Amino acid sequence: MRALSPARNLAFLAGGAAAASMAVAMARPEGAAPGAGRTALAERMATRQTVRPSATAPVDSTARAEECPADMVLVDGDWCPRVEQRCLRWMDPPGRYHRYRCAEYERPARCLAPRVHERFCIDRRERTEASTGLPLNVQSWTDAKRACEADGARVCMDSEWTFACEGEDMRPYPYGWQRAAALCNADHTDLLVDGQPWRLRDERTRAGSHPACVSPFGLVDMAGNVAEWVSVDGHPEGSSVVQKGNWWQPGKHACRDEQAGHNRFYKGTETGFRCCAASAPRD
Repeated sequence: MRALSPARNLAFLAGGAAAASMAVAMARPEGAAPGAGRTALAERMATRQTVRPSATAPVDSTARAEECPADMVLVDGDWCPRVEQRCLRWMDPPGRYHRYRCAEYERPARCLAPRVHERFCIDRRERTEASTGLPLNVQSWTDAKRACEADGARVCMDSEWTFACEGEDMRPYPYGWQRAAALCNADHTDLLVDGQPWRLRDERTRAGSHPACVSPFGLVDMAGNVAEWVSVDGHPEGSSVVQKGNWWQPGKHACRDEQAGHNRFYKGTETGFRCCAASAPRD
C-alpha cells in the first residue's frame, strides 16, 4: 500500500475535507500558550470535593489486588484538577502544527488547584476481542456502557482516566516527561485506506504488547492503541463524552489531551474503551 505523506495526514487530522465525518480540528493555533485547550477539565472539576494532599503510605500489591476485580488496578491517591505543564521543546517546525507535539516537558509539573482524592478500580488494559487479543473497536460510548455494566463496572470518568494515566506526579505522558512514541502504538502517519480517504486504517496492536507504554499505576496503552470513551465530569451521564489516548492522532497522546466532537452513538475504526469500578470498602 502507498504511504501517505505526513503533510496530507496532518491536514486530515486538522479537520480537512477527508476528515469531515471523523474528527474536528485538534491542533493548537500557532502562538497559543503551552497547555492551551487543557483547562476545560479543570473547570468541569470545580464542583468536586477537594482535600489536602495526603501522605498515605503505599499499599502493597497483594492488598491492592484484593480491592479490585480481576484484571483491574486500584488507583488511590490525590489528583490535581488544574495543572501547568510547560513544554521545553516542540517536535515540529514553525507553522500551523508547531505546538502539536511536545518532545520534552519541564519537570516537575505545577498543580494550580486543590487536589482531589480519588480511589477506584480501572482495567489494566483496554477491553479486547477474545479471539485476537486486539482491543475492541468500532465501539460507541453506549456500547462501552452496556459492556461495562454487564461486568458490574461502568464507563470511566474523564478525571479518573486522566489520573490513572498521569499519576500524582502529573506526568504529561503516562511513561514520563519526554515524548517516546515508539514505546507505544502511536504516532502513525500512514492513516488512510487507499482509495477511501474517509476511512482510517486499522492500526491496532494486541493489548499489552507494548509493556513500556505504562502509567505510574501500571496501566498499559494509555498513549496509543484505540481511542477510549470516557464520560465528562459534571454532566448527566452520556450527555457529554470524549475519547482519550489513541494511535491515529499524533497530537493526542498526552494524558490531558482528549478528542471531542462525537456523541455517545459514534463508533469508528479507532474507538474502544476500558472500564472503571468502585473499589472494595476499606476495613
